[in-house]
Amino acid sequence: MTHALVLTLSLVSGDLASRRSPVVQVVDQVSPAVVYVGTVSVVERSFRSRSVLDDLFYGPSDERRAVEGLGSGVIIDASGIVITNDHVIRGASEVHVVLADGRQVDAEVIGADADADLAVLKLVGKGPYPTAKLGTSSDLMIGETTIAIGSPLGLKKTVTVGVVSALGRTIRNEGRTFNDFIQTDASINPGNSGGPLLNIDGEIIGINSAIIASAQNIGFAIPADKVRRIVSELTQYGKVRPAWVGIDVQPITPELGKQIGWDRTYGALVTNVEAGSPAEKAALQRGDVVMQVGTTQVENADDFQSRVRGFTAKSPIRLQVFRAGAPIETMVTPVEFPSELVDATVWERLGVRLKPMQGVGMVIGAVRPGSVSAQVGLRPGDVIRKLNNKPVVNASDYREAVIQARGSRSVLLLVVRGQRGYYVTLPF
Repeated sequence: MTHALVLTLSLVSGDLASRRSPVVQVVDQVSPAVVYVGTVSVVERSFRSRSVLDDLFYGPSDERRAVEGLGSGVIIDASGIVITNDHVIRGASEVHVVLADGRQVDAEVIGADADADLAVLKLVGKGPYPTAKLGTSSDLMIGETTIAIGSPLGLKKTVTVGVVSALGRTIRNEGRTFNDFIQTDASINPGNSGGPLLNIDGEIIGINSAIIASAQNIGFAIPADKVRRIVSELTQYGKVRPAWVGIDVQPITPELGKQIGWDRTYGALVTNVEAGSPAEKAALQRGDVVMQVGTTQVENADDFQSRVRGFTAKSPIRLQVFRAGAPIETMVTPVEFPSELVDATVWERLGVRLKPMQGVGMVIGAVRPGSVSAQVGLRPGDVIRKLNNKPVVNASDYREAVIQARGSRSVLLLVVRGQRGYYVTLPF
């Protein structure tokens, strides 16, 4: 009987060893670093059907209540640095994580960037914590194995497996454009957001971010190389410094394509190279067609601007351009947009000069005759309170809002004149 028992155990042990696939090894290796992210947000709920008498007898009509949210994250540093999505923690008054061993730890938000949909948290508890390695997305292959770990619908420690379905995907949501996504068919559901997408070596190749609700097994992850750039900025500065390349681009129509010898349906035409800019130093020229940013094809002018916004200052960008009938590769190293160019940009594009008003906003000091601002009736003394819905309280707010708006075709201004305010949209 004893010999039979030993034999049975040996067979079971042998079976387990043969079933310990590379996926199982990755899950064992990385799962301890994957966390459940819980949030609490305080929102106001309005009861519009109530009357004034209701307010008198039952109190104010607005009620504050706490709303809980959930998502996933992954620890990349033993000190407790966690990556997750911006949309997971946005508006939260409290953030905590639950570790794989069941411990709950409070977390502080170091920084977040809505454009990249990334956030960096710092665990308040004492480390060291288990970590996962942030790999690279530059060598990803279509069809290679992907593994997603997270807490879909609150089901912690859920593992799904798939492949890299596509690279460089662009999706649009709530008026925002997000690009350069990894597409995967590893099942991603609400609650997976912020969790890691892994390769078969157990390295993070992306951070799961989005799904198409009406589809099955079409999920998207932010590529690791972009994550590394954004996380570095958020960790060091608490925000992302916008990258300035220094070129203007426009769409390529079929007629324009014939004139420049470009017979493709994609690309962005360089119409201006600013003096002293990184683009000038990289020898870019007016008339170049930008074909690729990195390894990703540029669909049009808007796509180019959106992709450049995914890079940070001092992060080299590999561009492939079409010039004189042949493709050329060049490297551009963007810099932080010089603050001294903000006023010049606004004067050139909008035709106004602004100066700060203490604690109020930016007041128009001059309007250039014939400019778009003059055409809509803006005049000295008008106060700009918002630019593209971003509050403009001081000169710093103003500069940051202009820098973020540089790639836009138009800007929305909240203008206050006397006791009245109104919105105006101007081409930019």
